[in-house]
Amino acid sequence: MSAATATHPTPKNRLGLVTTVRHCMTLAGRNLLHLKSNPGEIVGFTIVQPLMMIALLVYVFGGAIAGDTESYLQYTLPGLIVQQAVFATLATGSGLNQDIANGVFDRLRSLPIARIAPLVGHLLGTMVRVAAGLVTLLVIGALQGFEVKTGFLQAMGALLLAALFASGLSWLSMLVGLISKSAATVYLFSGVLLFPLTFGSNVYVETGTMPGWLEAWAEINPISHAATAMRGLISGGPLGNSVWWMLGWCVGLTCVFAPLALRAYRRRI
Repeated sequence: MSAATATHPTPKNRLGLVTTVRHCMTLAGRNLLHLKSNPGEIVGFTIVQPLMMIALLVYVFGGAIAGDTESYLQYTLPGLIVQQAVFATLATGSGLNQDIANGVFDRLRSLPIARIAPLVGHLLGTMVRVAAGLVTLLVIGALQGFEVKTGFLQAMGALLLAALFASGLSWLSMLVGLISKSAATVYLFSGVLLFPLTFGSNVYVETGTMPGWLEAWAEINPISHAATAMRGLISGGPLGNSVWWMLGWCVGLTCVFAPLALRAYRRRI
């Protein structure tokens, strides 16, 4: 007696949550190991860049804008923390693009790792560098006379909030890195997008000094919400709904651009 036996394809093994998290952390560590061979990157990002930002913006323009550099430092440093976090996201997309161009992801594709791990690994590595840069900027500002008027826990909470905000923007940066042909294109495209957001906000000046159309834009600008939240948490200014706006933008950016980045990653790899 012969009977046809139905054959079913063997289902692919799905990786569990713990395994996926372990893969993400491993690739995040790989990205951070690059700093050992390139210490100039961490020195430039965590020390030189914060010093240049304070020197150029506070000591060059502070007297003309606020009348004295001390008052302007107190106003603008929380905004500079947001700016530092936002511009740091450029490294996420450019680093991702460079790894693809160098064939790193071709090697990772042959390994039994979680598909999302390379993207999350880049994101986590960037967040560690962002956190180091934000802490350094706050410390340098304090040495220059900036006064934290709330407390240590609130100040650290503000830096964590800025890093979370940067993580949402990092998904956009990774999407740009995945669809761009070169790292230079990532910086060009992202810079064109981020510079108007940063300068059309309350990071540097009060929005009341702007023309009406620009003031209306600055009031709804996510960078303005972030800067207001930083001032409230670090300097004791009015918070309003700025913290909720920041968290909402972080969730919204992640929900929109994370799936798009994963889709572009599948197509690119």
